[in-house]
Amino acid sequence: MLIAAGPLSEPLYTMRDALGVQDLMVGVPYRRIQFVRKNLSFEYTDAGHILGSASVDVRINEGQGPHRLVFSGDIGRTDLPIIRDPDPPSGVVDTLIIESTYADTDHQPVDDAERRLGEVVRTVAARGGKVLIPAFALGRIQEVVYSLHALFRRGEIPQIPIYVDSPLGVNATEVFRMHPEVFDRREQLVTQIDKIFDFPLVRYIHDVSDSKALNTLAGPAIIIAASGMAESGRILHHLANHIGDHRNLVLFVGFQAEHTLGRRIQGGAEIVRLLGQDFPRRAEVETIGGYSAHADRTELRTWVRRLGGPIRRAFVVHGEAPALAAMAAILKEEGVREVFQPTHGQAFEL
Repeated sequence: MLIAAGPLSEPLYTMRDALGVQDLMVGVPYRRIQFVRKNLSFEYTDAGHILGSASVDVRINEGQGPHRLVFSGDIGRTDLPIIRDPDPPSGVVDTLIIESTYADTDHQPVDDAERRLGEVVRTVAARGGKVLIPAFALGRIQEVVYSLHALFRRGEIPQIPIYVDSPLGVNATEVFRMHPEVFDRREQLVTQIDKIFDFPLVRYIHDVSDSKALNTLAGPAIIIAASGMAESGRILHHLANHIGDHRNLVLFVGFQAEHTLGRRIQGGAEIVRLLGQDFPRRAEVETIGGYSAHADRTELRTWVRRLGGPIRRAFVVHGEAPALAAMAAILKEEGVREVFQPTHGQAFEL
C-alpha cells in the first residue's frame, strides 16, 4: 500500500538559531522583581521541580488597573533529594494558571522510593539481571544517581556497575555540579560530601561505541538512559537487547504519557515494538512513583493554600482529562469561584 506524503514542513528553528538564543539569555535570581517596562514587572519563585525551575508572578499596572497573574509552571514535590522545596508567591491573585499533572494521584513518600529502589536492585542483581531505567535527562537521572549513591554508602546495594548512558544526561549532571548553591542543604548527603554524583560504582557514558558495548555486558548492572518515556534515545537499544530476558527488570521512575512506548510497557504489553521490530517482553516491569518531580494532589493543594489568596480566577492546564478535572475540584474546594479548563484556541481577557 502506498501512502502519499504531504509537503515537508520547514523547521521552526535551526542549530544556528538555538546557539544564537544563548547570547540573549540572562540569569535572574529568585525573589527579585524585574521590570519589563514601567507598569509591567515579574518575579520568579522557586517551583522546586528541577534545577532552576520557577513559578512566575506577573504584576500589571496599566489598562483597567492593577492585575496580578501567577503562572505555576511545573510544581515540584516536598522533600525531594537535591532540589529545594517549592516556594510559591503569596497574596491576592487575580489570575492563576496552574499545572495539574498529578492532581488525581497521591505519590508514595520519597523515603519509601529510595528504600524500594534498593530492594529492586538487590533482587535483580541476585538473579544476575540488569535494571534498565528510562529517565529524563534533566532532574530524574540526577535524583536516581543520588539515591544509588546514598544506598551504596549505607551498604544497601551490591557493588554492581551503574552506567548513565545519555549524553544529554551527562551534560545536565555537569550543570548540577556547577550549581551546588541551589541544592537543598537539609539533605544529609548534600551536607556530607561535595561530589554527590560521583562514586566508585557509577560511570558516565558519552561515546556511542561504549554505549553499544553495554549490550553485550555480562552480569548484573544498572543502566540509566534517556528518554524518560522510552520514545527515543539510547534506552531503545538497551530495551531491544534486554527486554526479552526474564532476569532483567524495566524500572519506570517518571510519568509515562498516554500513547508512549513507556506507557505501553508500563501497562504490561507482552509484545513491544522497538526500532522497527517486535520483541517479546519477558523482563519484569516495576514503577516507583515516589521519584516523580511533579507535586501530587496533596502537594498541589498545599501549594494553592500557601498562595494565601484570595484567588479570583484560575485556569487548570498541563494534565490529562481526569487530572484537569481533579485540579479544578481542588481549586473550588479551596474557595476559587471561577475555574476554567481551557480548550485549544480559546482566548480570555485579563
